[in-house]
Amino acid sequence: MLIASTLVGNASLESGFKSAYKQSTQLNALKNPISNTWNGFEIIEFKFDGVDAKIVFPNQANQAKNWIWRTQFWGHEPQTDIALLNKGFHLVYVDVVDLYGNKVAINRLNAFYAFLIKNFGLNKKTVLEGMSRGGLDAYNWASENTDKVFCIYADAPVCDIKSWPGGLGKGEGSKNDWLKCLQAYNLTELTVKDFKDIPINNCVKLAKAKIPLITVCGDADTVVPIEENTNKLAEVYRAAGGKIELIVKKGIGHHPHSLKDPMPIVDFILKNTRN
Repeated sequence: MLIASTLVGNASLESGFKSAYKQSTQLNALKNPISNTWNGFEIIEFKFDGVDAKIVFPNQANQAKNWIWRTQFWGHEPQTDIALLNKGFHLVYVDVVDLYGNKVAINRLNAFYAFLIKNFGLNKKTVLEGMSRGGLDAYNWASENTDKVFCIYADAPVCDIKSWPGGLGKGEGSKNDWLKCLQAYNLTELTVKDFKDIPINNCVKLAKAKIPLITVCGDADTVVPIEENTNKLAEVYRAAGGKIELIVKKGIGHHPHSLKDPMPIVDFILKNTRN
């Protein structure tokens, strides 16, 4: 098989990486896999459902086989991802770009989750990382899969498509993305005004499931304004009995994402992934 020959030919693969393949029940499920390194860790890149997908392996997986799932912007401000890899977490990604958290995106994420659990034996609960528009994917998927989520780390997340890319409030919006977003949801400028399938509303399911959230935002964000997104979601979440921790960066806009020292995020995730 292609994957087996790839492994034999790459003597630099870590033992944990090799064992992950050996334990896989469907090695040929990976489409044209490429093995490489990413920030000092072994990575395989392949096609899943016709789009790019990636799995990064820790040098030594922790006993719980924990993993963090980045929903958008692969490799951007990766300090939290790297810190968790050093704690034995796997890191995964599958492309859902230009779907804005719609049903097609959710279905693809569902399929990818099932693929990972079946073939790599990861923990049945994940940590979701929703950066910027990736918040739509993270929150929407989690709201339909509350039994599969430990916690969510969101970073300047989009929580309402009317705010971004719509720009129907204080935000700048994105005309090109707005047209694609409306098409993705089969909406119009008129029908979107009554559209309710957004994280601000869907988060109630997460609150009822007692899934803890942590969000990092800049209070000067003009792209994804905190007032129209995270603050509204936090208000709804807390009213529904949920717990959310906010780290607000004073005077900071949409960028830079994350924190220079990611340990407050990492500590939150470690605390909430203890079985």
